Amino acid sequence: MEINEYVKTLAREGELLADAAEQAGTEALVPTCPQWRVADLLKHTGSVHRWAAGYVANAQVEPGPFPQAPELAGAELLAWFREGHAALVRTLTEAPADVQCWTFLPTAPPSPLAFWARRQAHETTVHRMDAEAALGAAFGPVEPGFAEDGVDELLTGFHARPRSQVRSPQPRVVRVRAADTGAVWTVHLSQEPAHTVRGDAHTGGDPAGVDCELTGEAAWLYAALWNRLPLAGPGVTGDLELARLWSETAGI
Repeated sequence: MEINEYVKTLAREGELLADAAEQAGTEALVPTCPQWRVADLLKHTGSVHRWAAGYVANAQVEPGPFPQAPELAGAELLAWFREGHAALVRTLTEAPADVQCWTFLPTAPPSPLAFWARRQAHETTVHRMDAEAALGAAFGPVEPGFAEDGVDELLTGFHARPRSQVRSPQPRVVRVRAADTGAVWTVHLSQEPAHTVRGDAHTGGDPAGVDCELTGEAAWLYAALWNRLPLAGPGVTGDLELARLWSETAGI
């Protein structure tokens, strides 16, 4: 995806998040984030937006502290969230394409600007789902190509980091297959951080070499692998304990 596509998605998803949060009310519980209320969701995402914007706007090349959200509530908290979201969109839109700043995933896109545009588009989309869950509404659609991209970021980026807790005492293999886009990932689990490769050519596509397979539309995989939907159903085959392992240990 192009940077401007990520920024457009970020802009839309932030507005949807704020609208759903306003309808739900800031004291509503967030079922997809146990122990959180909508106020916590707005404070977290609003702080993330300001944190990300700071790296890009200031060309900051070293990691810095995470900003603390102010003690606001109700309409004032929603206004604070919207202000930070708009500032992030503006920062990413106006930043020079060659800006240099800190990034944090091992499979980052080719430029820091692309990294932050991508990361914040997905951050905001996932938390938009949380706001919809608080409202009691079905999740709004996620475009298949964008969902595929988000699954890729999660598998090859977040869970390649040493801090990932998705580990297995014995080597196991999970295959993830997006039925609508054709994307495939093979995830090798062990006592070390997961190692994910795109495709299944190295196993010849042989299901005998796979312990668990997750198959579904990219949007379902996106929500389920981010633990916003149950990782269960007819698309989950093989060793179901591996799906349970993911659900229990893959929180970011």
